[in-house]
Amino acid sequence: MTTAKRLGALVAAALALLSGPAAAERWTFQHVTLIDGTGAPPRPDMSVVVDGGRFVAILPSGRAGPPQGRVIDGRGKFLIPGLIDIHIHLAGSVAGAVPGGGATVDRNAALQALASYLYAGVTTVLDVGNDPANILPLRADERAGRILAPRIFATGNLVTYPGSHGAGMAVTIEHWPEGRAALQAQLDSQHPDVQKITYDEEGWGARPLIPILPKDLLQHIVEYYNDHGVRTTVHISNEARAREAIFSGVDSLAHTPAQGPVTDAFVKLLAAKRIPVASTVTIGDNYGRLHDHPDYLDQPLYVATMSPAQRAELKRIAAAGGETALRGSPDLYRRAWRQYWQTQTPILQDNLRRIDAAGGLVALGTDATSGAATHRELELLAEAGIPNLHILRIATLNGARLLGREDEMGSIAEGKLADAVLLNADPAADIGNAKAIALVMKAGSIVDESRLPLAGGPQRRRFDDGQ
Repeated sequence: MTTAKRLGALVAAALALLSGPAAAERWTFQHVTLIDGTGAPPRPDMSVVVDGGRFVAILPSGRAGPPQGRVIDGRGKFLIPGLIDIHIHLAGSVAGAVPGGGATVDRNAALQALASYLYAGVTTVLDVGNDPANILPLRADERAGRILAPRIFATGNLVTYPGSHGAGMAVTIEHWPEGRAALQAQLDSQHPDVQKITYDEEGWGARPLIPILPKDLLQHIVEYYNDHGVRTTVHISNEARAREAIFSGVDSLAHTPAQGPVTDAFVKLLAAKRIPVASTVTIGDNYGRLHDHPDYLDQPLYVATMSPAQRAELKRIAAAGGETALRGSPDLYRRAWRQYWQTQTPILQDNLRRIDAAGGLVALGTDATSGAATHRELELLAEAGIPNLHILRIATLNGARLLGREDEMGSIAEGKLADAVLLNADPAADIGNAKAIALVMKAGSIVDESRLPLAGGPQRRRFDDGQ
């Protein structure tokens, strides 16, 4: 190796150390109450050993022997898996910011959003539709350890029919087999971890009818991605389209039907086929929440992860009536959109409660772009009447199942990636205690919050490792 190449390698290694998480060490969580993400009851006084970025031993503290590596005293604390949000659209792609109406990338906004997830205990996200120039370099940087971020999975572009939902950020397919070339180009250039397809004619709330992807074309697209080893998730909004998508072979639903109460037959179908569905209650709840309860913006998690200017602007909008949806549309439509979701959100919550109670696989998704939204989703699932231990499974193991990664992540089990959150209070007693974070661990490394580029400004490190 030449001197120049050696110098380049040293510089690259130094940058990775400065930007990425610290190398994984050997840790023992001692005398902790373990909530493993499977829905099983909490196990008190446990020892959990982490080495090489994975959980390597889990057993009662009385049988653990001398602690291995560095010790974290877990007395009075609760260890849960890292949270997983399987439906985000990361900030950073700014539409219309360049001449001609195109988009530009605001990397700082994206890094702030990613930091908000880690700060909130979210160690894995799935971005299901974004500007590839925004999300794909960030995915590469996270995997190379160049940035502090949750584990990023991404679809890149959506796939849909011309004029259909999300066509503005999609690869559009009109005919088969002519569409194969466009799909292959997307696979070759973007390497989607999961591919999102939209299958929705809208016509609900304040949205007019639009073209929908033909069902036979949907099936061809799903088969194409599956034949290339890629799972699919499909945007739907009602039961009829969800059923058609399921029988077209999709691997998951990017939303739970929200246009009305789902039938008992549909609940049984989801349980029988074990099709994961994203919860996405937060996105509709947001419209009415700002209008009715703008004080939520003063909660510590929002203060830390939003800039003062962002919070001030939202408070201004709330004072003016809280109409944030469908900007540029007549006031009637903005009000109708808010009122629609105030009506439909309780129906969606009940649909989720019934699906979970029947043994269906609900996975936490927000359709948002911040860690604070993930915690709002937890609250809304609790309001729906879903038991807290089930909610924690929804927010961890079920997300891994939607990704097809349940063998690697999503629960605290020997051999799995050591993604975890240590809490100062019991989330099984109150799901709001998931915000009482003592530390966040990703792949065996403890996150230093003081290094996160949070929009709310620098935050102190929550875990003192004595160094």
